[in-house]
Amino acid sequence: MGRDLVQIDDYDLNSFIRLAARFGHARYSFVVTPNADHLIRLNDDRTFKQMYSDAEFVLLDSRFVAHLLRLTRGVRLPVCTGSDLTARLLEEVVRPNDPIILIGGSSEQAAMLARQYGLRQLVHYNPPMGFIHDSAAVDQTLRFIEDHSPFRFCFLAVGAPQQEELARRLKVRGIARGLALCIGASINFLTGSERRAPLWMQRAGLEWLYRLQQNPARMAHRYLVRCPRIFALLALAIISLRPAAYLLPERARVAVPRDDERRSPPQPLRFRPLTASSPPADARPSMQV
Repeated sequence: MGRDLVQIDDYDLNSFIRLAARFGHARYSFVVTPNADHLIRLNDDRTFKQMYSDAEFVLLDSRFVAHLLRLTRGVRLPVCTGSDLTARLLEEVVRPNDPIILIGGSSEQAAMLARQYGLRQLVHYNPPMGFIHDSAAVDQTLRFIEDHSPFRFCFLAVGAPQQEELARRLKVRGIARGLALCIGASINFLTGSERRAPLWMQRAGLEWLYRLQQNPARMAHRYLVRCPRIFALLALAIISLRPAAYLLPERARVAVPRDDERRSPPQPLRFRPLTASSPPADARPSMQV
């Protein structure tokens, strides 16, 4: 990573929930949620780095990274974990008739989410294993999302870098409308397929240790061999806290188009970076160290 830039958006969980609740489906954007493993991948993989550059929102997923930067660099970054974000959106923002897309997870998990949160318009597609290496399978996945556009939220739960690649390609194709979120294993936690760490471990930045204890065969290489590189990488990286953006009020709620209009290019919804003259009460100034 050298002195490469690590850019994080200035949103904690509450502030991004407010933005997501107002996002609508006049345009397409996607959210990435970097953890320690992703930050290492950004250093190693130029393609993955480009995916992050194309993301509208970069939300720090790791309290461990946040604690590490505070202790070693004196940098305080807001945390908005993908698992907490997914749960809060489903609990507080999504309404029963909102169109929701889930990519990844099993049909049983999708049915469980629909029952648990009363989702009447949840559609689900689980691409085959290794689909990202099959152009036809990737295109089928993208077309499934586009055919169900516009959507309130599209939850991409197929792991990194597959979910980020799907999100980026949707942006390039310019058909989908709505907010897509790369959420990793969040669906497993919500449906009980995996147990999440106790709250005290989450707050202490020790969720990785709990996951290692739960599944050492799967997680040992990631957490004990790969992720220790994060100490050296963050020591040298330039950390940038990008000012939050807010949505300008829409003149009218965007209507869901007819079937023959679904593949029309989306009209952009304007964003404005926060400035000293117009920040909300909880906005923080930008910084770079």
